[in-house]
Amino acid sequence: MSVLADTTWDVIVIGTGIGGGTIGRSLAEAGLKVLFVEKGPAGPRKARNGLDAGIFDPVARAARGAWPTPLRARVNGRSSEFFAPLGAGVGGSSVFYAATLERPERHDLDPAPGRDHPTGGWPVSFDNMLGWYDKAAKQYALSGGTDPLSSEPPLPLRDPPQMSDGDAAMMRSLSGAGLHPYRLNSALRNVEGCLSCLGVKCPMTCKMDGRSAGVEPALATGNAALLDRCEVRVLHGADGAVSHVEALHDGAPVTLRARHYVLAGGALGSAHLLLRSASEAWPEGAANSSGMVGRNLMFHLNEMLALWPARDARFAGPSKAISLRDFYHMDGQRFGTVQAMGIDAGYGEIAHYLNLMFERSALRGIKPLRQLTRLPAAMAAKLFGNAKVFVGLMEDLPYADNRVVIDPDATDALSIEYTFHEELLTRRRAFRKAIRKGLKGQRKMFLGMQPELNFGHPCGTARFGTDPATSVLDANCRSHDLRNLSVVDASFMPTSLGVNPSLTIAANALRVGHHLSKGSQS
Repeated sequence: MSVLADTTWDVIVIGTGIGGGTIGRSLAEAGLKVLFVEKGPAGPRKARNGLDAGIFDPVARAARGAWPTPLRARVNGRSSEFFAPLGAGVGGSSVFYAATLERPERHDLDPAPGRDHPTGGWPVSFDNMLGWYDKAAKQYALSGGTDPLSSEPPLPLRDPPQMSDGDAAMMRSLSGAGLHPYRLNSALRNVEGCLSCLGVKCPMTCKMDGRSAGVEPALATGNAALLDRCEVRVLHGADGAVSHVEALHDGAPVTLRARHYVLAGGALGSAHLLLRSASEAWPEGAANSSGMVGRNLMFHLNEMLALWPARDARFAGPSKAISLRDFYHMDGQRFGTVQAMGIDAGYGEIAHYLNLMFERSALRGIKPLRQLTRLPAAMAAKLFGNAKVFVGLMEDLPYADNRVVIDPDATDALSIEYTFHEELLTRRRAFRKAIRKGLKGQRKMFLGMQPELNFGHPCGTARFGTDPATSVLDANCRSHDLRNLSVVDASFMPTSLGVNPSLTIAANALRVGHHLSKGSQS
């Protein structure tokens, strides 16, 4: 530990998820000396646990790699606390993800005829990102199929495993309804004995996440080191640069120094750290002369639905094989993708989602009522039978009043404020209507009535752009204010896209890593 603290590193990477793991590996392979700093523990490599919202003890949660404390959320003026699906261990949230890495559409980044962009477009174009998407697809061993509706160059995808008879039957049924399903793009290497660890840690190295595709290969170069169980508390500095970071390692204070610092603690964690680093030099927080740190917080909206396969379809268990983009952009409106979630509509899954809804409801304070979710879950499981759960991921748009905040009553807690704007609710109704119409003739049922934020997909809290007055980072994700600070998690995204953000985070981290390593050699 003393050696790590006494060293001045080329780069300190704070956070080890998709963004941190990917850029750390890129920099280490370029010959830079990199220190990964991770809040949570490395944990046993053979662990295979999920994010259990029913475990409340912070020590027990931390030992499993989950974020130890509840998220404090004020949504539409109503306050609540719940455990968001966030990780805090080597690999971050990515070790628990379902490994869906999809490339966005051109209009997600660029304005196009008939498809205006809500921010006028990203500062890096879709064409400039294409090569980085390809590199990320290779690094994360992406397999799957190509969207038949796309006219863009295909990703370098590996062949996916053979579909089950049930999935093949569902593909035929969706195609017969005039839709265009394709094999979901997944970061699973499908090695012998692959457990398809959807939503849980992978005890092998089949699932490509921030740990297996980032941190571990970086450490293998000999140019990187890992300091886990270390929480960065404050960034210090002045004169346009970070001088050092103040951290706690196993509860003991430690000071760490580098020539460059990379934040990759997630769109909630990184913004929280920047705001918490307010000082005389940075009265509004680090890198926050624009006042935009923490603002423009976005999620996706989840539209979960059950789809029944043909009666004679045979499934080998839960699968995450099918995606379709028929509803991605319709009638001038930005919707999003629809994809299999990798779970059956069984009792355990339904009870889990009912409990999550309960914890965010006005009744959450009446704890005995929580047990009442068991009865509707059992009834629903019997009703749904062998239904498969799909989700429509609808794009969220940036609003400055949706933001990460510092709660004066709990300054260490992740806290957010979020309002469902009328534009979002209107677009949601249109999205549900489009899905209902497009799946006409299919046996289906929406699994929720109220809008549900996907708390596993926060983004936008340190957006990149060309104008320092309206953005936190420049086009290469370097702070406008602090020349030796970059951010590579989902904070940088000015819009949330209509697909899962992981491939974009990885591609951008490779891009930023390339620029940083070039700068270090000049």
